[in-house]
Amino acid sequence: MESQASLMEVEGGNFGCSHYMRKCKLKAPCCDEIFSCRHCHNESKNSIDIDAVLRHDLPRHEVKKVICSLCETEQDVQQNCINCGVCMGKYFCEKCKFFDDDVSKNQYHCDQCGICRTGGQENFFHCDKCGCCYSKVIKDTHVCVERAMHHDCPICSEFLFDTLKDLTILPCGHTMHMDCLKEMEQHHRYSCPVCSKSVCDLSDVWRKLDHEVEVTPMPQSYRNKMVWILCNDCEKISRVQFHIVGHKCENCNCYNTRQIRGAPSSEFTSSASEEDCN
Repeated sequence: MESQASLMEVEGGNFGCSHYMRKCKLKAPCCDEIFSCRHCHNESKNSIDIDAVLRHDLPRHEVKKVICSLCETEQDVQQNCINCGVCMGKYFCEKCKFFDDDVSKNQYHCDQCGICRTGGQENFFHCDKCGCCYSKVIKDTHVCVERAMHHDCPICSEFLFDTLKDLTILPCGHTMHMDCLKEMEQHHRYSCPVCSKSVCDLSDVWRKLDHEVEVTPMPQSYRNKMVWILCNDCEKISRVQFHIVGHKCENCNCYNTRQIRGAPSSEFTSSASEEDCN
């Protein structure tokens, strides 16, 4: 009975940190200091209070020693404490030196990624070109982008490959934090920060712009002005009439375009002069 009560106390204890539930701490091989997890280390060692020259991340695969949170015994990396026998993490990955008591995340190790992922291995596939695990739901439809996850979020600049935040894959194949995308949309920005392609179906917006163009006549001197545009969505080049509201792609009928060249100055000057004479 006493051992069962002790076990219940251990199971119900408050162990770990804000990032992970676990019953051990890591001895950082880079600075020999003790931290609850690598994220705690990185937050501490990369803060603005630390000299920029001394800032660094914990190399997760190089961890050699852990300290049991119950009996404080320092030992080689393993799942159960060599002294008190407690399980230091219900999920344990020897390759990543990773412990976590919250197995509801359905953690699994991906050899191609080289790290542990969450969500259940049966639900994900590894894309060799993108260099990351994606949901099987998009296996046949996602757009491959070389090492798509191996860069910073274009909004908050946090490295995406091993972030703890939810990610989203845009129709163009680029990736970013889900929260960053939502914040971007709250500011009425609906194009990818990397390639400028639309991040969702904007057909209704294009129809409203059609109406705006129709009810907004340009001054007489601009009605014959033509410009060259590049469509960010279909990547086609068109020569269209200049309008202050926007320029519609002749290929896909969207307004997600940019002006790349105006009409020759002589062409515009000539037409304006003729109309001034009428």
